Formats: sequence, C-alpha cells, structure tokens
Amino acid sequence: MTKSGINFMIFLLILSCTSKVQTERKMKTTDKELTYLALGDSYTIGESVEESERWPVQLSKKLTSGGIAAGSPRIIATTGWTTDELSSAIKDAGIDRTYDLVSLLIGVNNQYRGYPFETYTKEFTQLLNTAISIAGNTPDKVFVVSIPDYGVTPFGKKKDPLKIATELDQYNATAKEICETKNVTFINITDISKMALNDSTLVANDGLHPSGRMYTAWVDRIYPEVKQLLNNN
Repeated sequence: MTKSGINFMIFLLILSCTSKVQTERKMKTTDKELTYLALGDSYTIGESVEESERWPVQLSKKLTSGGIAAGSPRIIATTGWTTDELSSAIKDAGIDRTYDLVSLLIGVNNQYRGYPFETYTKEFTQLLNTAISIAGNTPDKVFVVSIPDYGVTPFGKKKDPLKIATELDQYNATAKEICETKNVTFINITDISKMALNDSTLVANDGLHPSGRMYTAWVDRIYPEVKQLLNNN
C-alpha cells in the first residue's frame, strides 16, 4: 500500500473513533432520566387512588412516552397538610440535591380549616421560593397547579359549595399572581375539577378526592405546558 493510502486509512480510523465517542456522549445525555419532585397534600399523594393513578406518576409516564425520559417522581405530600406542615416536611426531608422539575399544589386544607388568608399568602410565597431553590434557582423548572373545587363532590355538597368555590377562587387568584411575579408557570385545573358535579366517575370512592380518571384529565392539561418548559431548558 502506498504512503498516501496508509494515511487515508489512518484518517478513516480516527474519523470512526471520533464518531463513536460523539455517539456515546449523545446517548449518555439523552438517556439521563429527568428528576422530578412533587410537593403537596392529598391531591399530590393521590388519596383513595392507586399509586399508578397519582397525577405526578401519570405525568412522568406521559413525559417518557412523549420522548422525555422521566424517572419515578419523588413525592413529599400527605393528606391533610397545610402550607406550614408541608414546609416543615420539606425541611425534615433534608433535600440535598437539585431537581430538573418541581411541582407545587397546596392550600386546600388552609381553606378547609379556616386559617387566615394572609397566612396562606405568606407561606405559599415561602414554599414557592423553596421550590425554586430546589430547582437550582431556575423558575422555569417549577410549576404550580391550582387547587381543585371540592365543593362539587358529595362531601363538599354537604358543606357550603358556594363558600368553598368563592374562597378557593381567591386562593388560586393569589397563587397565580405570586407565580407571575416569580416567572413560575401556573396551571389551572379548577375548571376541570368542577366537572365532577355531573360525573361521579371523576370522584374517588371516598366521595371527596379525585379519581384516577380525573387525574388523567389534569395531566392532559398539565403535560403540554410542562413539556414546553422542559424543551426550553
């Protein structure tokens, strides 16, 4: 083989190795699973539904099927938690890492217990700041979900549905305003929750919490907005 031929073969070998390294690097980047932390109360932990029906779990699966590999979400949420209880739980969790995506849905128990509205405003703001911090101080990696209207459920109908709806509208309007000041996406699902008024399949067997089918409807609303956020980062 001539000297020029040998040089050409060496060139091809180097090109092949370079291409292989680039491909492996791309695969490693692509295969990295999205880390997701969901913060909230009974609506986030999915009271009265199977684990697979929880909306954060459904969202992760939908993201994966849509081309964004998402691992199982870490959920810090318990039925009955108010804003201060969630805040304490986050501190107790000792979170020592950042997450690619953080969601927050909290406040219904503040309203249910009749806590001062000013308390919610203050503590929700603090929780949102915490969520942003956990997301690496990147507001675009955080989203807030509105509080559903439980006044349309069998449980809520025995209370004062109009009072519940009016107060939760105030909670959600304030949460949205706070989100806007911090450039955090606010996703409204309250209108979807009201569909339970005429569709019992959207309510869990406990007569209060959303069913898996309701959570699926939430995810259909949440998914495109979250996917857009992730594509922008």
